[in-house]
Amino acid sequence: MSGRFAFELLHVDPGGARRGRVHTPRGVIETPAFMPVGTAATVKTVDPDEVRSTGAQILLANTYHLFLRPGPESVARLGGLHTFMQWSGPILTDSGGYQVFSLARLRKISEEGVAFRSHLDGSARFLSPEIAVRVQERLDADILMQLDECPPYPAERGYLARSMEMSLRWAARSKTARATDGSDGRALFGIMQGGMERDLRVASAAGLMEIGFDGYALGGLSVGEPKELMAEVLSYAPALLPKDRPRYLMGVGKPEDLVMAVGNGVDMFDCVLPTRNARNGQLFTRRGALNVKTARYREDPGPVDPECRCPVCRRFGLAYLHHLFRAKEMLGHRLMTLHNLHYYQDLMAGMREAIQADRFDRFVQEFHTRRMGEEPCP
Repeated sequence: MSGRFAFELLHVDPGGARRGRVHTPRGVIETPAFMPVGTAATVKTVDPDEVRSTGAQILLANTYHLFLRPGPESVARLGGLHTFMQWSGPILTDSGGYQVFSLARLRKISEEGVAFRSHLDGSARFLSPEIAVRVQERLDADILMQLDECPPYPAERGYLARSMEMSLRWAARSKTARATDGSDGRALFGIMQGGMERDLRVASAAGLMEIGFDGYALGGLSVGEPKELMAEVLSYAPALLPKDRPRYLMGVGKPEDLVMAVGNGVDMFDCVLPTRNARNGQLFTRRGALNVKTARYREDPGPVDPECRCPVCRRFGLAYLHHLFRAKEMLGHRLMTLHNLHYYQDLMAGMREAIQADRFDRFVQEFHTRRMGEEPCP
């Protein structure tokens, strides 16, 4: 692997939406970009070639899960994550922090890091900023994330401030742990924290920029807060980060969340919704989401989305998908996952095109107008 990581800002829509390009040694990522989640080195139910056929250019893999099984040294001996899972494009690995901190009863946080017990076998483990970087390097990820603490919602202001300040110290340690001039092509992203407190977000952004990272993420959102609060934070937080670096909103989200965040200057996203919701029978369409398990689709021969050109919509009807879901056939999960992944990539491509043409506002209006028939999430 040769070459360096770089971000190219190609165009900014009058409303602030950004069209960009991330350069990595393993390929280019057109932004705004959505990263399918491959938690355990796989996007659930589909193979890498199928994921690539949807238009995805980068995947996310989960450091916590791969740290526990099969282990970074095992992955390294097998040629690294790309060879292991047969994905030749870029891979971003989260630091494992979110998963560790969700184990409230199984972990203890200190300045040094997090001591926790594996949810698999109860064995004692430890994750520090330095270990998190080393694990991601052994996995051979292209974009690495600093270890941070992701506070829950709600949380007291004092706790949020202390947590944010510790995450900044961990960010500095993560940067030191890399100890590279960037010639290996890998990038390290810092993570903004601060909960719903604007001044803490401002301080976090300033501290991260003083350390200096290849890209910056917005963390601590989509953790249970009301959607209005997330929208409020996203109305100002992306602009606190450098214009010449990619901005990544972690763990978000629903199609309307992506559209809103892109309008506020976010470039990169990841979320489990396309795959998880497919396994629960929810399909995303341009008219809104629908629940294929409901009786209304039992004899509906039409496609999921008449405007979608994915292989599922071209070949199969809703009645067949309804049958597969009701019969608990694995093929149903695969087909619905493929459709949802196509939908998300088509959504991002549509936003890129609209931004480049300075018509993102019109895109947003049409997006919301067409989704009037959305059904509730299963």
